Amino acid sequence: MKLLSFKHALFVICLALINTSIHAAEPKECSALLNHEHSPLRKEGTVKLCDLYQDKVLLVVNTASKCGYTPQLKGLEALYQKYKDRGLVVMGFPSNDFRQELDQDQEIDTFCEINYGVTFPMFSRSSVKGSDANGLFKALAQTTGKQPQWNFNKYLIDRTGQQARHFPSNISPSNRTLVEAIEALL
Repeated sequence: MKLLSFKHALFVICLALINTSIHAAEPKECSALLNHEHSPLRKEGTVKLCDLYQDKVLLVVNTASKCGYTPQLKGLEALYQKYKDRGLVVMGFPSNDFRQELDQDQEIDTFCEINYGVTFPMFSRSSVKGSDANGLFKALAQTTGKQPQWNFNKYLIDRTGQQARHFPSNISPSNRTLVEAIEALL
């Protein structure tokens, strides 16, 4: 076996490092679940969900301000505060599909902030079921086989954006099954 010269060995190592850094800089392919744009409740324009939330554990919830389940906003905020440093993002999607949401995004934002201290990302009011559903909720319904039947359905998405699990409205944010499912993904 022939020994490489020092210069040749150094050249091979440099090529390997360059190749590694080039491949590391390539963006990950966006999962079908996150390959959508939505308007944040508190900002102008739209955001690409992949750009902000890829590699995070996501708890996606369809919310409404005038529903019997609305106090769940407090529990959702508590989950977000407890686990956000470990990679959990709670995402609220206000919807009037069940005739219980305020008319204007600013009203929704003020209501959630004043009454429940919501700091987790909230998005502009949109439809979450049927043919009018926003792209994320269409993808979630297709992936889980469950579309929202009422306000405060919860969809838990893993860090890869490939797997999603559905939790119905009556499962509270402090429910042991939901909390254990979140912790298993963090």
